[in-house]
Amino acid sequence: MALGPLAGRWVLAGKDGRLTAYARAEGGLLRWTERVPGGPDWSGPDLFPADGLTDLSVGQGPDGYAHFAGRRRARAEGGDGTETLTYHHAVQYQSGRPMGPWDSLGTLYHNVEMSLRGGPPAVTVDAQGTPHVFVRNNGRGIHVKRQDRKGGWAAWQDLRGSMTFEGCCASSTADGRIWFAAPGEKGLSFWAQNGPGGPLERGEDVPYLALDGSVRALETGPGRVTHFWHAADGSGVFAHREGAGVMALGGGPAYGAVAAVRALVDGYDCTVLAHRAVGGRTVLAAYPTEHEAAGLWWTEIGEECLESPALAVDARGLVVIASISARGELLVNRQKDSSGLSLGRWQRF
Repeated sequence: MALGPLAGRWVLAGKDGRLTAYARAEGGLLRWTERVPGGPDWSGPDLFPADGLTDLSVGQGPDGYAHFAGRRRARAEGGDGTETLTYHHAVQYQSGRPMGPWDSLGTLYHNVEMSLRGGPPAVTVDAQGTPHVFVRNNGRGIHVKRQDRKGGWAAWQDLRGSMTFEGCCASSTADGRIWFAAPGEKGLSFWAQNGPGGPLERGEDVPYLALDGSVRALETGPGRVTHFWHAADGSGVFAHREGAGVMALGGGPAYGAVAAVRALVDGYDCTVLAHRAVGGRTVLAAYPTEHEAAGLWWTEIGEECLESPALAVDARGLVVIASISARGELLVNRQKDSSGLSLGRWQRF
Protein backbone atom coordinates (compact mmCIF):
# COMPACT_ATOMS: atom_id res chain seq x y z
CA MET A 1 0.00 0.00 0.00
CA ALA A 2 1.22 3.47 -0.85
CA LEU A 3 2.24 5.70 2.06
CA GLY A 4 2.13 8.84 -0.08
CA PRO A 5 3.67 10.23 -3.28
CA LEU A 6 7.37 10.78 -3.84
CA ALA A 7 8.67 14.32 -3.40
CA GLY A 8 8.97 16.29 -6.63
CA ARG A 9 6.91 16.02 -9.82
CA TRP A 10 5.77 12.48 -9.16
CA VAL A 11 3.84 11.77 -12.39
CA LEU A 12 6.22 11.83 -15.36
CA ALA A 13 5.87 11.36 -19.13
CA GLY A 14 8.31 8.90 -20.69
CA LYS A 15 9.80 9.06 -24.16
CA ASP A 16 7.16 6.59 -25.37
CA GLY A 17 4.38 8.96 -24.26
CA ARG A 18 3.20 6.86 -21.32
CA LEU A 19 2.77 8.43 -17.90
CA THR A 20 4.25 6.87 -14.78
CA ALA A 21 3.28 7.62 -11.16
CA TYR A 22 5.56 6.99 -8.17
CA ALA A 23 4.81 6.60 -4.46
CA ARG A 24 6.44 5.46 -1.25
CA ALA A 25 5.74 2.09 0.37
CA GLU A 26 7.09 0.12 3.29
CA GLY A 27 10.54 -1.02 2.19
CA GLY A 28 10.46 0.44 -1.28
CA LEU A 29 9.01 2.46 -4.12
CA LEU A 30 5.68 1.84 -5.89
CA ARG A 31 5.16 2.49 -9.58
CA TRP A 32 2.07 2.62 -11.80
CA THR A 33 2.45 2.91 -15.60
CA GLU A 34 -0.09 3.68 -18.34
CA ARG A 35 -0.65 0.56 -20.44
CA VAL A 36 -0.79 2.66 -23.62
CA PRO A 37 -0.04 6.37 -24.22
CA GLY A 38 -3.08 8.40 -23.19
CA GLY A 39 -4.52 5.62 -21.00
CA PRO A 40 -7.00 5.20 -19.51
CA ASP A 41 -5.75 1.92 -17.97
CA TRP A 42 -2.67 1.65 -15.77
CA SER A 43 -0.57 -1.35 -14.75
CA GLY A 44 0.77 -1.79 -11.24
CA PRO A 45 1.54 -1.03 -8.63
CA ASP A 46 4.98 -2.60 -9.02
CA LEU A 47 7.18 -2.61 -5.92
CA PHE A 48 10.90 -1.87 -6.19
CA PRO A 49 12.93 -2.51 -3.04
CA ALA A 50 14.65 0.47 -1.42
CA ASP A 51 15.60 -1.03 1.91
CA GLY A 52 16.01 1.55 4.63
CA LEU A 53 15.67 4.49 2.26
CA THR A 54 13.37 7.34 3.30
CA ASP A 55 12.49 10.77 1.90
CA LEU A 56 12.41 9.46 -1.66
CA SER A 57 12.28 12.08 -4.41
CA VAL A 58 12.05 11.89 -8.19
CA GLY A 59 13.19 14.19 -10.98
CA GLN A 60 13.48 14.20 -14.76
CA GLY A 61 15.50 16.00 -17.40
CA PRO A 62 15.20 16.52 -21.17
CA ASP A 63 16.35 12.91 -21.81
CA GLY A 64 13.18 11.59 -20.15
CA TYR A 65 14.98 9.35 -17.66
CA ALA A 66 13.49 9.22 -14.17
CA HIS A 67 16.06 9.78 -11.41
CA PHE A 68 15.46 8.92 -7.77
CA ALA A 69 17.22 10.01 -4.61
CA GLY A 70 16.77 9.00 -1.00
CA ARG A 71 18.56 9.01 2.32
CA ARG A 72 19.31 6.14 4.68
CA ARG A 73 19.89 6.44 8.41
CA ALA A 74 21.54 3.32 9.86
CA ARG A 75 23.58 2.08 12.78
CA ALA A 76 26.79 0.10 12.39
CA GLU A 77 26.35 -3.58 13.18
CA GLY A 78 28.45 -5.29 15.84
CA GLY A 79 30.41 -2.16 16.68
CA ASP A 80 29.81 0.86 18.84
CA GLY A 81 26.40 1.51 17.30
CA THR A 82 27.58 4.62 15.44
CA GLU A 83 24.76 6.13 13.39
CA THR A 84 25.37 7.20 9.79
CA LEU A 85 23.28 9.11 7.24
CA THR A 86 24.00 8.39 3.57
CA TYR A 87 22.39 9.46 0.28
CA HIS A 88 21.54 7.14 -2.62
CA HIS A 89 20.56 7.46 -6.30
CA ALA A 90 18.89 5.20 -8.89
CA VAL A 91 17.59 5.58 -12.48
CA GLN A 92 14.72 4.25 -14.56
CA TYR A 93 15.58 4.65 -18.26
CA GLN A 94 12.33 3.61 -19.93
CA SER A 95 8.63 3.52 -19.04
CA GLY A 96 7.61 0.21 -17.51
CA ARG A 97 11.17 -1.11 -17.32
CA PRO A 98 13.00 -2.11 -14.13
CA MET A 99 14.90 0.45 -12.10
CA GLY A 100 18.67 0.36 -11.93
CA PRO A 101 20.54 -0.32 -8.68
CA TRP A 102 20.73 2.17 -5.84
CA ASP A 103 24.22 3.75 -5.85
CA SER A 104 25.56 5.32 -2.68
CA LEU A 105 26.45 9.01 -2.76
CA GLY A 106 28.11 8.71 0.65
CA THR A 107 27.81 11.10 3.55
CA LEU A 108 27.48 14.85 3.33
CA TYR A 109 30.64 15.47 5.40
CA HIS A 110 33.61 13.49 6.72
CA ASN A 111 32.36 14.47 10.18
CA VAL A 112 29.66 11.97 11.13
CA GLU A 113 27.79 14.26 13.52
CA MET A 114 27.56 17.03 10.91
CA SER A 115 26.38 14.54 8.28
CA LEU A 116 23.49 13.42 10.47
CA ARG A 117 21.92 16.86 10.06
CA GLY A 118 21.58 16.57 6.28
CA GLY A 119 18.07 17.17 4.93
CA PRO A 120 15.96 15.13 2.48
CA PRO A 121 17.22 15.14 -1.13
CA ALA A 122 15.77 16.83 -4.21
CA VAL A 123 16.93 15.67 -7.66
CA THR A 124 16.84 16.96 -11.22
CA VAL A 125 18.81 16.54 -14.47
CA ASP A 126 20.61 18.99 -16.77
CA ALA A 127 21.06 19.24 -20.57
CA GLN A 128 23.86 16.64 -20.59
CA GLY A 129 21.75 14.11 -18.67
CA THR A 130 23.71 14.85 -15.50
CA PRO A 131 21.73 14.32 -12.30
CA HIS A 132 22.08 16.91 -9.52
CA VAL A 133 21.13 15.99 -5.94
CA PHE A 134 20.46 18.89 -3.55
CA VAL A 135 20.15 18.74 0.24
CA ARG A 136 19.99 21.19 3.12
CA ASN A 137 23.31 20.96 4.96
CA ASN A 138 24.48 21.13 8.56
CA GLY A 139 24.71 24.93 8.46
CA ARG A 140 21.19 25.21 6.96
CA GLY A 141 22.59 26.21 3.59
CA ILE A 142 22.53 23.99 0.47
CA HIS A 143 24.87 21.27 -0.80
CA VAL A 144 24.73 19.76 -4.31
CA LYS A 145 26.33 16.63 -5.76
CA ARG A 146 26.68 16.02 -9.52
CA GLN A 147 27.43 12.93 -11.54
CA ASP A 148 30.41 13.29 -13.90
CA ARG A 149 30.52 12.20 -17.56
CA LYS A 150 32.15 8.87 -16.67
CA GLY A 151 29.32 7.95 -14.30
CA GLY A 152 31.17 8.77 -11.09
CA TRP A 153 30.12 11.44 -8.66
CA ALA A 154 31.95 14.64 -7.81
CA ALA A 155 32.37 15.77 -4.21
CA TRP A 156 29.54 17.60 -2.49
CA GLN A 157 29.65 21.34 -3.27
CA ASP A 158 28.50 24.00 -0.84
CA LEU A 159 26.19 26.51 -2.56
CA ARG A 160 26.02 28.62 0.60
CA GLY A 161 22.67 30.04 1.67
CA SER A 162 21.41 30.25 5.24
CA MET A 163 18.40 29.48 7.43
CA THR A 164 16.76 27.34 4.74
CA PHE A 165 14.03 24.79 5.37
CA GLU A 166 14.30 21.14 4.33
CA GLY A 167 11.63 20.98 1.61
CA CYS A 168 13.47 22.35 -1.45
CA CYS A 169 12.56 22.35 -5.15
CA ALA A 170 14.87 21.23 -7.99
CA SER A 171 13.81 21.50 -11.63
CA SER A 172 15.14 21.92 -15.18
CA THR A 173 13.91 23.76 -18.28
CA ALA A 174 13.51 22.40 -21.81
CA ASP A 175 17.02 23.57 -22.70
CA GLY A 176 18.38 21.59 -19.75
CA ARG A 177 19.22 24.42 -17.36
CA ILE A 178 18.99 23.61 -13.65
CA TRP A 179 16.85 25.75 -11.34
CA PHE A 180 16.73 25.38 -7.57
CA ALA A 181 14.61 27.08 -4.92
CA ALA A 182 14.76 26.82 -1.13
CA PRO A 183 12.25 28.34 1.30
CA GLY A 184 13.62 29.58 4.57
CA GLU A 185 13.17 31.75 7.62
CA LYS A 186 14.04 34.92 5.69
CA GLY A 187 12.18 34.07 2.47
CA LEU A 188 12.92 32.21 -0.75
CA SER A 189 16.45 31.65 -2.07
CA PHE A 190 17.13 30.81 -5.72
CA TRP A 191 19.97 29.31 -7.74
CA ALA A 192 20.10 28.72 -11.51
CA GLN A 193 22.44 27.97 -14.39
CA ASN A 194 22.92 30.90 -16.77
CA GLY A 195 23.42 28.43 -19.59
CA PRO A 196 23.14 24.65 -20.10
CA GLY A 197 25.92 22.88 -18.21
CA GLY A 198 27.08 26.06 -16.49
CA PRO A 199 27.70 26.62 -12.77
CA LEU A 200 24.80 27.26 -10.41
CA GLU A 201 24.62 30.97 -9.64
CA ARG A 202 22.84 32.48 -6.66
CA GLY A 203 19.89 34.70 -7.54
CA GLU A 204 18.20 37.46 -5.63
CA ASP A 205 16.28 36.37 -2.54
CA VAL A 206 12.53 37.00 -2.35
CA PRO A 207 11.40 38.08 1.14
CA TYR A 208 8.19 36.04 1.23
CA LEU A 209 7.73 33.23 3.75
CA ALA A 210 6.73 29.95 2.10
CA LEU A 211 5.38 26.82 3.75
CA ASP A 212 8.16 24.25 3.97
CA GLY A 213 7.92 21.72 1.13
CA SER A 214 5.34 23.69 -0.86
CA VAL A 215 7.52 25.22 -3.61
CA ARG A 216 7.23 23.96 -7.18
CA ALA A 217 8.58 25.31 -10.49
CA LEU A 218 7.10 25.48 -14.00
CA GLU A 219 8.68 26.69 -17.23
CA THR A 220 6.09 29.24 -18.36
CA GLY A 221 8.08 30.62 -21.32
CA PRO A 222 11.31 29.77 -23.15
CA GLY A 223 13.89 29.76 -20.37
CA ARG A 224 11.47 31.49 -17.96
CA VAL A 225 10.49 29.76 -14.75
CA THR A 226 7.61 30.62 -12.43
CA HIS A 227 7.81 29.32 -8.87
CA PHE A 228 4.62 28.62 -6.89
CA TRP A 229 4.21 28.11 -3.14
CA HIS A 230 1.81 28.24 -0.20
CA ALA A 231 2.20 31.26 2.06
CA ALA A 232 3.40 30.26 5.51
CA ASP A 233 0.61 32.29 7.12
CA GLY A 234 -2.12 30.37 5.23
CA SER A 235 -3.10 33.30 3.00
CA GLY A 236 -3.03 31.23 -0.20
CA VAL A 237 -0.88 30.39 -3.22
CA PHE A 238 1.76 32.86 -4.40
CA ALA A 239 3.93 32.92 -7.51
CA HIS A 240 7.20 34.57 -8.50
CA ARG A 241 8.87 35.10 -11.87
CA GLU A 242 11.84 37.27 -12.76
CA GLY A 243 10.53 40.54 -14.13
CA ALA A 244 7.04 39.98 -12.76
CA GLY A 245 7.71 39.94 -9.02
CA VAL A 246 5.47 38.18 -6.50
CA MET A 247 1.81 37.57 -7.35
CA ALA A 248 -1.05 36.42 -5.07
CA LEU A 249 -3.20 33.64 -6.60
CA GLY A 250 -5.67 32.94 -3.78
CA GLY A 251 -6.56 29.44 -2.70
CA GLY A 252 -6.55 29.81 1.10
CA PRO A 253 -4.77 27.59 3.64
CA ALA A 254 -3.31 24.36 2.24
CA TYR A 255 -0.92 21.51 2.78
CA GLY A 256 1.98 20.05 0.77
CA ALA A 257 3.32 21.19 -2.59
CA VAL A 258 1.62 23.18 -5.36
CA ALA A 259 1.36 21.07 -8.55
CA ALA A 260 1.61 22.96 -11.86
CA VAL A 261 1.46 22.11 -15.56
CA ARG A 262 0.87 23.91 -18.87
CA ALA A 263 -1.89 22.67 -21.16
CA LEU A 264 -4.23 23.82 -23.92
CA VAL A 265 -7.65 24.79 -22.56
CA ASP A 266 -10.18 26.17 -25.06
CA GLY A 267 -7.27 26.64 -27.45
CA TYR A 268 -5.31 28.83 -25.03
CA ASP A 269 -1.98 28.08 -23.37
CA CYS A 270 -3.00 27.83 -19.73
CA THR A 271 -1.28 27.10 -16.44
CA VAL A 272 -3.18 24.55 -14.36
CA LEU A 273 -2.56 24.42 -10.61
CA ALA A 274 -3.61 21.93 -7.94
CA HIS A 275 -2.94 21.39 -4.25
CA ARG A 276 -4.30 19.64 -1.18
CA ALA A 277 -6.63 21.79 0.90
CA VAL A 278 -6.48 21.60 4.69
CA GLY A 279 -9.62 19.44 4.61
CA GLY A 280 -7.75 16.81 2.59
CA ARG A 281 -9.33 17.21 -0.83
CA THR A 282 -7.63 18.32 -4.04
CA VAL A 283 -8.42 21.81 -5.35
CA LEU A 284 -7.85 22.90 -8.95
CA ALA A 285 -7.51 26.21 -10.82
CA ALA A 286 -6.33 27.47 -14.23
CA TYR A 287 -5.45 30.77 -15.93
CA PRO A 288 -3.78 31.95 -19.17
CA THR A 289 -0.04 31.29 -18.80
CA GLU A 290 1.89 34.30 -17.47
CA HIS A 291 -1.34 36.32 -17.26
CA GLU A 292 -1.93 35.97 -13.55
CA ALA A 293 -3.85 39.26 -13.55
CA ALA A 294 -6.66 37.50 -15.42
CA GLY A 295 -7.57 35.86 -12.11
CA LEU A 296 -8.33 32.26 -11.21
CA TRP A 297 -10.95 30.33 -9.28
CA TRP A 298 -10.23 27.31 -7.12
CA THR A 299 -12.58 24.32 -7.28
CA GLU A 300 -12.56 21.38 -4.85
CA ILE A 301 -12.52 17.98 -6.56
CA GLY A 302 -12.05 14.34 -5.66
CA GLU A 303 -11.79 12.68 -2.28
CA GLU A 304 -9.31 12.96 0.57
CA CYS A 305 -5.73 12.41 -0.57
CA LEU A 306 -2.37 11.83 1.08
CA GLU A 307 -0.04 14.81 0.75
CA SER A 308 0.36 16.53 -2.64
CA PRO A 309 -1.52 15.83 -5.89
CA ALA A 310 0.26 15.70 -9.26
CA LEU A 311 -0.54 17.21 -12.64
CA ALA A 312 0.69 16.04 -16.05
CA VAL A 313 -0.28 16.21 -19.73
CA ASP A 314 -0.88 12.88 -21.45
CA ALA A 315 -0.04 11.77 -24.99
CA ARG A 316 -3.32 13.25 -26.25
CA GLY A 317 -2.51 16.65 -24.76
CA LEU A 318 -5.08 16.32 -21.99
CA VAL A 319 -4.57 17.24 -18.32
CA VAL A 320 -4.20 14.32 -15.93
CA ILE A 321 -4.72 14.82 -12.18
CA ALA A 322 -3.41 12.18 -9.80
CA SER A 323 -3.39 11.70 -6.05
CA ILE A 324 -2.81 8.94 -3.53
CA SER A 325 -5.99 8.07 -1.65
CA ALA A 326 -6.25 7.65 2.10
CA ARG A 327 -6.34 3.88 1.39
CA GLY A 328 -3.07 4.02 -0.54
CA GLU A 329 -4.54 3.73 -4.05
CA LEU A 330 -3.57 5.75 -7.12
CA LEU A 331 -6.50 8.02 -8.06
CA VAL A 332 -6.53 9.38 -11.63
CA ASN A 333 -8.82 11.82 -13.43
CA ARG A 334 -8.52 13.22 -16.95
CA GLN A 335 -9.67 16.28 -18.80
CA LYS A 336 -12.56 15.19 -21.06
CA ASP A 337 -11.30 17.20 -24.04
CA SER A 338 -9.33 20.38 -24.68
CA SER A 339 -12.49 22.51 -25.07
CA GLY A 340 -12.55 23.13 -21.33
CA LEU A 341 -11.21 21.89 -18.02
CA SER A 342 -14.16 19.57 -17.42
CA LEU A 343 -13.14 16.27 -15.88
CA GLY A 344 -14.23 12.67 -16.29
CA ARG A 345 -14.69 10.01 -13.60
CA TRP A 346 -12.05 9.26 -11.00
CA GLN A 347 -10.40 5.87 -11.49
CA ARG A 348 -8.65 3.76 -8.83
CA PHE A 349 -5.57 1.62 -9.38
